[in-house]
Amino acid sequence: MRHRVYGKHLSRDGEHRRAMIRNLAAGLFEHGTIETTLPKAKAVQPFIEKIITIAKKGTYRARRRIEAKINDRAIHSWVADPNVPDARKDNPYFDLPDQSDIEFNRYGEVRKAPRLVQHILTKVAPLFADRDGGYTRIVKLSKHRLGDGTDLVLLQLVGREEGPQIGGGRSRRREQADRRTAYYAKLRKGSRGDADSTEEAEAVTDAATKSEPATATVVAEPEPDDATGADDQATADQGDEQQKSDAGD
Repeated sequence: MRHRVYGKHLSRDGEHRRAMIRNLAAGLFEHGTIETTLPKAKAVQPFIEKIITIAKKGTYRARRRIEAKINDRAIHSWVADPNVPDARKDNPYFDLPDQSDIEFNRYGEVRKAPRLVQHILTKVAPLFADRDGGYTRIVKLSKHRLGDGTDLVLLQLVGREEGPQIGGGRSRRREQADRRTAYYAKLRKGSRGDADSTEEAEAVTDAATKSEPATATVVAEPEPDDATGADDQATADQGDEQQKSDAGD
């Protein structure tokens, strides 16, 4: 039972656990996103939120409090490291310093580089000046760690991430939703196009009707031929005589 036991032990003692949380937080502040396991991400998330809240004050006392919580080490040395590929040096979260600001000694150790606490105060805290909380987010990836097969997640700073899942596979549900949206958009576009064509045809017909002058159509009756008229008159006379004879009888 875990009566009155706060937090997760993560199968480590207190010193190891605190060092791990500080290192995870330092990596997140330096790179903007880190890949770790879900239990570790949930354990370090409140620690990062508190540091950002303190850094937003920007006072000398805030600096001293941050130095007491996290190790003020040199960062961004990987920018000038020739062994790191250029593809990994692109960082959408922060403006990286010039390589001239980073120096190494003859043994390959960092002699001069930006400091972590100064980076938190000048680069990280201004990103969340208008935000009251929720500075980080956890994104579950579609891959697992080799060995124990545990779920891997991305722990990111909110604000400058690209896409819902950086570095992970695209889910089947998202693909189906995108195809469904595209299909109904095509249907709406087609129905709107038919309605527009019908309206255009009616408008052209009305314009043509209004442009034509209103004229009365007179149908002339055909004049009867002379022979046809004589035959009709003879037939009428014979009918009158027959009626008179029937009346005399």
